Amino acid sequence: MGPDSWYIAGDIGGTKTNLGVFLLGRTRPKRLYSATFPSRQFTQLETILSRFMEPLPDHPVAGACFGIAGPVVAGRSRTTNLPWLVSEAAIQQQFDWPKVRLVNDLVATAMAVPVLNARELVPVNPKRVRKSENLALVAPGTGLGMALLVADNGRHIPVASEGGHAGFAPNGDEEIDLWQYLQARFGHVSTERVLSGQGLVNIYDWLKDTGRYRDPIWLAAARSSGDPAGAISGAAMARKTPIAVAALNRFVSILGAVAGDVALTGTAFGGIYLGGGIPPKIRTFIIKGPFQEAFTRKGRFRPMLEKTAVRIIVNDRAALIGAAILSMK
Repeated sequence: MGPDSWYIAGDIGGTKTNLGVFLLGRTRPKRLYSATFPSRQFTQLETILSRFMEPLPDHPVAGACFGIAGPVVAGRSRTTNLPWLVSEAAIQQQFDWPKVRLVNDLVATAMAVPVLNARELVPVNPKRVRKSENLALVAPGTGLGMALLVADNGRHIPVASEGGHAGFAPNGDEEIDLWQYLQARFGHVSTERVLSGQGLVNIYDWLKDTGRYRDPIWLAAARSSGDPAGAISGAAMARKTPIAVAALNRFVSILGAVAGDVALTGTAFGGIYLGGGIPPKIRTFIIKGPFQEAFTRKGRFRPMLEKTAVRIIVNDRAALIGAAILSMK
């Protein structure tokens, strides 16, 4: 395959699927064309790929890689938030591409981290990223993704994680009450139950159902419109009602605590990156709210966390870039 060969990349999420055509570039893959599809309107990835490729001219494809929101085992993934079974072999057979690769979506995002520029990152604190050390990603969106980037002789090796499904560790009496409320509803209370779009809704429901705050009629109507998390975060960002502000502040505090736990678990003191669909939309709450205090509230390790950089990824195509990088390897 020559330098003009195409590489197909995808970021497969529970809400949307981003696809792109890339060429080799000097510092990172060069995007030629991309499109977005609503994931839940399709029954399989192959149908979306066919729709994506249909208007494009016939051209040699050297490889393809898809970051997918779920565990990948032996080239197959049963997606966590979609009723899909995705297989490297099935895609390769249908499209006759020489190389097809599936990876966890956070691995794809992790691959992009070293090539992101300053315009694609927003600092939460003024600390400097130390790329010679381990880095980590925490990405709340439709679900909660996590990944480590292990430093190894000047490069970083991405390590997938399903840490979002590990148990939620409450901090303080109020969060213990939140845990008990969710345990009565769900049994196992994973961190994703509080750090995701639905997680924000769960926190709001707790504040409402336990009588801590009044639920305004107008916000109840907005929540029933199809995007309850967006309605809550929008009301909070506009400071329209105390319950929405309290819910988003609690979400941000838990995000900070979890990010600190991930930094400790992976010794990721080089820097923590906040990815996923939610952090860019609530960046002012993260920067000005309780994130940093919760992030550093780690007892004897507070001084270490106070030195650790935190950045919000604001390029919503980061996972697509990372998948393109992997398609070329």
